[in-house]
Amino acid sequence: MTSAPPRPDRSSPFPGAPGGPRHRATLARSVRLLSAFRHEKGDPEYFYGLMARDTIAQLASYTELEGAVVIDVGTGSGFLARALTAAGARCAGIDHDLAELTAHRAVQKNTFVGSALALPFRTGCADVCLSSNVLEHVAEPWRMADEMVRVTRPGGTVFLSFTNWLSPWGGHETSPWHYFGGDRAARRYERRHGRPPKNRYGQSLHPVSVSAALRWARRRPDVDVVDALPRYHPRWAAGVVHVPGLREILTWNLLLVLRKKGT
Repeated sequence: MTSAPPRPDRSSPFPGAPGGPRHRATLARSVRLLSAFRHEKGDPEYFYGLMARDTIAQLASYTELEGAVVIDVGTGSGFLARALTAAGARCAGIDHDLAELTAHRAVQKNTFVGSALALPFRTGCADVCLSSNVLEHVAEPWRMADEMVRVTRPGGTVFLSFTNWLSPWGGHETSPWHYFGGDRAARRYERRHGRPPKNRYGQSLHPVSVSAALRWARRRPDVDVVDALPRYHPRWAAGVVHVPGLREILTWNLLLVLRKKGT
């Protein structure tokens, strides 16, 4: 019988930097992260850099990163990949869009153009497979999630987060009008701005729910669910994920941390 995975030590230091920053899911951290969203367009280096540092500190509370082989699915401009490398990981990034890879800086080393629905990596090759805010942009989200599990070795970690559709930011730049329908929200955005939104409902933005994510994770026989929590909330708000209906609105962004079973 497979024993339950150990609970993560959230007080552990950032791997690769003894005595480095610890991840603390406090209210102050939540305010800082959510406030940073207004800088996404005007100061992407600040916004994505802050988010990357927080993500790596959070990931490091679940698994060792020094020397780990990590796959970053939907790496974009490589902010996460650079932070992972700084933490001592050996990182490979993949994104389907070359324009995204070159949007802010030169392409990160060990970065590939490819599909998240058919990751170009062998089965069980990675210690960690992570994806941050990509799942809602994929037409077949659970196929992508399956691929993330496939490339992770037994005992390895899957770190998967996404913005759920019914959260206040579910429609991305068309929010909060997505509550009245994704197509209607997109048309309204185009009328007001004279151009279609970058994230088009049904094309590059898809409605993914917290309940669907939990069902997918719990039905997989080859993973243990280590954590399921609202990623940007204080730790004391984690229980909202277990309240059907309410969790779809209040979670904002779901984080799933899985450990692949096996020896």
